Amino acid sequence: MNRRSFVAASLCGPWWGSEASAASRVQVGIMDGNLGFATDPEAVPHAAKLGFESVQVTLGRPVAGRLPLSDPALQAQWREAAKQHRIRLSATYIDALHVDCLKNNPQAYAWIEEGIRVTAALQSPILMLVFFGKCALNDAAEEQAIIEPLRRVSPVARRAGVVLAIENTISAAANIRILDAVKSPAVKVWYDIGNSTNVGGFDIAREIRELGRDRICEFHIKDKGWLGEGKVDVKGAARAIRDIGYTGTCTLETSAPSGDKLADAGKQLEVFRAALREAGIQSGSGDPLDIMKRFMKRSRRRDENLRAEGNSPCLVHSV
Repeated sequence: MNRRSFVAASLCGPWWGSEASAASRVQVGIMDGNLGFATDPEAVPHAAKLGFESVQVTLGRPVAGRLPLSDPALQAQWREAAKQHRIRLSATYIDALHVDCLKNNPQAYAWIEEGIRVTAALQSPILMLVFFGKCALNDAAEEQAIIEPLRRVSPVARRAGVVLAIENTISAAANIRILDAVKSPAVKVWYDIGNSTNVGGFDIAREIRELGRDRICEFHIKDKGWLGEGKVDVKGAARAIRDIGYTGTCTLETSAPSGDKLADAGKQLEVFRAALREAGIQSGSGDPLDIMKRFMKRSRRRDENLRAEGNSPCLVHSV
């Protein structure tokens, strides 16, 4: 797969979407930190052993002015682990934005640019941008404050083949206003069903349907404690995911109620997969590397046909 094809696939939708949609499937992954291995490629073999298809990579808090994952040697370790265990690095997470807020700190822009470079080097399609705690979007003025920075950085992401995913506690309607103002296919929503329930107090099934598959590029799945036993309507979320035709990745950000992160991650995975099955969604789709290769071949043929017709490939979404 060459970089040009990767860029086209990333901006036109998740590369696994076309392959998975025929079988109504989603991929289920987990954050490295929820396995106890934040920023550590040891997360990959553990995720594979538990039955996850992907891992979200934490880029780490800055050390000496650089993100830990900017180290080429560490990037190579992640890529090799992913290849060896046939695990996708579905996304990255720039946790420096918990300290330097995009709404009021120019340093956040620099971290995002560095995060884009790292995400591309990891051959991952999505960089998650967080807006929580002191960096939360608390009113319309703060929502407005992130629009111009996102407009400025989105072309950088697009050229790198990376989608910037905003994760926050604001409503679907507010997120739509931000996306409509930014006007970039390289900026989408990372929807967290736990945050939207327990912090935002929103009807997550309605919100998922309101945002739709063209605005949501990935999900976080979590609750306080065990999935299915708290306030989060996991089954309702699964039905909404089915209804919008989403075929990307759902990443667990679940807690470990027993204190055993690995064992509890496996149990949380079983609960979520049961909710998906009940909604008529299959999870997992065979060997992700083989799927990517087949999709990229079809994507190149599709793009050639679109160009021959005078159309832009990135006006057509594969999800």
